[in-house]
Amino acid sequence: MIYYNNDNLALRSMMKSDIKKLVDGFVEQGWHKSNELFSEYYNQQENKEKLVVIAEIGSDVAGYVTLLPYAKVGPFADKNIPEIVDFNVLIKYQKRGIGSRIMDVSENLAKEKSDYVSLSVGLHNGYGSAQRMYVKRGYIPDGTGVWYNGKQLVPYTKCVNDDDLTLYFLKCLKE
Repeated sequence: MIYYNNDNLALRSMMKSDIKKLVDGFVEQGWHKSNELFSEYYNQQENKEKLVVIAEIGSDVAGYVTLLPYAKVGPFADKNIPEIVDFNVLIKYQKRGIGSRIMDVSENLAKEKSDYVSLSVGLHNGYGSAQRMYVKRGYIPDGTGVWYNGKQLVPYTKCVNDDDLTLYFLKCLKE
């Protein structure tokens, strides 16, 4: 399925051939994202468990996002609110509006199921650009505080500032 196609940028459903392109793209920028991860995403898409939207420039994969039909963990679990999960634009393609276009498509897809969409974002500075983008797009912290490994942290709990330390956000999609 093609969700967007303009100005040399296409946003479409994941194809099996994207797996290697994604793995290679992350290796090129010094990150490890496994073949198994993207194979699982592809299988989940094929089983209609999640949507996987691929951003493509020419024949290159530039980024992706996954969209769950409803949140499975966190403050919105079992509330029938879609959740944006694992959103990435490869570094060499950032600052071109690709991430914003991916978010537009994700929010439109979520709107088909709910008046809201949720996401969580890491708290260390590696997520700084994402944090800023989400706030500018109207995402609001849900008020449950910090979560770690899918569990809400009680006040004064010691934790590690890694990728699993997150804050949940909600956006109203109604106009």
